[in-house]
Amino acid sequence: MSYFRWDGEDLILECHLQPAARSDDFCGLHGERLKIRLTAPPVEGKANAYLMAFLAKAFGVAKSQVSLLSGELNRQKRVRISAPKKLPPLPGLERPAG
Repeated sequence: MSYFRWDGEDLILECHLQPAARSDDFCGLHGERLKIRLTAPPVEGKANAYLMAFLAKAFGVAKSQVSLLSGELNRQKRVRISAPKKLPPLPGLERPAG
């Protein structure tokens, strides 16, 4: 799968965000990115902050362990999750061997 890669203990996700959705969830792939629906509106950074909190909860880490690497003003985002404690059931997502 090309929507994620491991950088040591950290997980890098390539995401496509759909703000102002009816629910918060992972909803498969959008091209080569993980599509994420969020109820937060796309105004004044609210969707970005909400995305960080959503991913922190999904991966079992503190919000401070999730950082936006690129895409602050775009639906296409790259996110780093530092040492995720759990992995949600996403297509192909697993920890590297070793």
